[in-house]
Amino acid sequence: MRRIFLDDAGSAPVLPEVHAALRDLPDGNPSSPHAEGRAARAALDRARDLAAEALGADRTEISFTGSGTEAVNLALFGVAHRISKRGAIVTWAAEHQSVLGAARRLQAQGHLVDVAKVDGFGQAGPDAVPSSAALVSIGLANNEVGTIQPVAEIIARAHQVGALVHVDACAGPRWIGIPAGADIVSLSGHKLGAGRGGLLFVKDGVRIDPLLYGGPQEWGRRAGREDVGAATAVAVALSTCVRDRASRGDVAARQTATLRALLVELGGDLTGAESRLPNFATCAFADRRGEDMLLALDLAGVSASSGSACASGSLDPSHVLLAMGLGLDQALGSLRLTTGYSTTDDDVAGGAAIIRAALSRTPARA
Repeated sequence: MRRIFLDDAGSAPVLPEVHAALRDLPDGNPSSPHAEGRAARAALDRARDLAAEALGADRTEISFTGSGTEAVNLALFGVAHRISKRGAIVTWAAEHQSVLGAARRLQAQGHLVDVAKVDGFGQAGPDAVPSSAALVSIGLANNEVGTIQPVAEIIARAHQVGALVHVDACAGPRWIGIPAGADIVSLSGHKLGAGRGGLLFVKDGVRIDPLLYGGPQEWGRRAGREDVGAATAVAVALSTCVRDRASRGDVAARQTATLRALLVELGGDLTGAESRLPNFATCAFADRRGEDMLLALDLAGVSASSGSACASGSLDPSHVLLAMGLGLDQALGSLRLTTGYSTTDDDVAGGAAIIRAALSRTPARA
């Protein structure tokens, strides 16, 4: 039985362009002076130049990391360690756990941290940025419900009060552009279709402290032998996504319109804003458990999720849905269907039929 994959937001399948780029990469250490090392350095330089071109950045503003979570942590801790503890670090309650976890740790270290509320669609508000802000962290789009955030407005407000802005772009850059003006941007390779690695953009003139100490790699921002394969994969995936954004987005929006209508038909309450990533169809059921639905779908051949894959081992309700004001029953009954570059119309039609049949057999919660 051919499985139908509707969890692109959990981890996007590796792009064909990435597979092709990874063939015959050199094995040398980019810091070594011999021929193998020089070949590895050349491949790393090509990856950095490609990523910089895709982001409209200078190559010195690009650093490769091991993952999106590392990129987020490097951004937040790297800036926080250089600013006064009197300045507020501002983020929002529906952000990814990598952001909120780092914020909690910084608060424990004595930093002033302000976690602002979101509205019922999971959207952040620029007016939550106080005049005391020193660092603002906002997601490009919410990773659980797909709501696109008013990043440009938040950047403008933050810069007005003299704060630096970190944009967590781990979710979203396959489908929408990153507004200009951010001081730091983090990206995740596996969300782009790279399968591995991460990337951090640091605007020229912005200084951050490293998390890892040792050699001078990655402009002094990340010590350790560079992973040429991961850097290549991330750069090629990012470049491909920027190239194909518009055409792929139109297809995804049409496909998820079918899935959203199905979720309503089955009794789900749609979640997220109308201004959302085009590949998201999300809802909450008050009378079903998310894990029951996922198990039924998995056994029937459909891969879906109930929210962030980073919390897949937890039975706790979605912190995003709770932050949006949903009740506990609905937060425990969330379902996220997300399409990707490899999703076909037949996948959507077949998946819809399987979802309708599988969820009709899923017992209601007592």
